Amino acid sequence: MPIESMDCKGAHEAMQGDASCRFLDVRTTQEYDQGHPAGAVNVPWAVVDPASGQMAPNPDFLPTVKKHFGNDTKLYLSCQMGGRSLKACMDLEAAGFTDLVNVDGGFGGRRDPMGQVVAPGWAESELPVEDTRSTYGELCGS
Repeated sequence: MPIESMDCKGAHEAMQGDASCRFLDVRTTQEYDQGHPAGAVNVPWAVVDPASGQMAPNPDFLPTVKKHFGNDTKLYLSCQMGGRSLKACMDLEAAGFTDLVNVDGGFGGRRDPMGQVVAPGWAESELPVEDTRSTYGELCGS
């Protein structure tokens, strides 16, 4: 099944009628802690490499998702704008996950080079937001 793409409002509406689906926020724990979609689970796709200070793929991403969700679980993935979550969807698809939705616009919205909103984000779409702290460390066992 190909990776589906959906805007924030469409994803929110679709999740309301499906208690079996899960929402993964793949931003860093620092981004997540500043606000995230209500009910989202934080599993960062990338983390800051302490040696370089640059973003690098999170080696615990796939093992953590596999540990907590079945390959057939419908997963909605979101990041800040939609790019990291699309890459996370591709990684999950390659790992055998079959029902994936990339939430276009992410939490903060996707903008064109001129700064104009191309896809509104979760926050600016006035969808439910929480500011609880990430439990990622507990999920991945660290």
